[in-house]
Amino acid sequence: MVGRRTVLFSGRVQGVGFRFTACQVARPFHVTGFVRNLPDGRVELVAEGEPAELDAFVSAVSDAMGGLIRHVESIEGDARGEFDGFDIRH
Repeated sequence: MVGRRTVLFSGRVQGVGFRFTACQVARPFHVTGFVRNLPDGRVELVAEGEPAELDAFVSAVSDAMGGLIRHVESIEGDARGEFDGFDIRH
């Protein structure tokens, strides 16, 4: 069962390579989607995949960015199948 997860990261998450790191972390995972900076200083990550794969991916991103993240908000949804890979959006 493929799902969709929108994750909003806040803290010191812009200007620190967060988007690049998220793309690198995504490579071994079977996920599609994107990551982008939001005008309010947060980073939005939208990913689709199997629930366990999404859990592992989001956890790996959180681990990689460690002490820079102060708060994580996660929203579950139905997959739309609109992504071909995982990339950075501007």
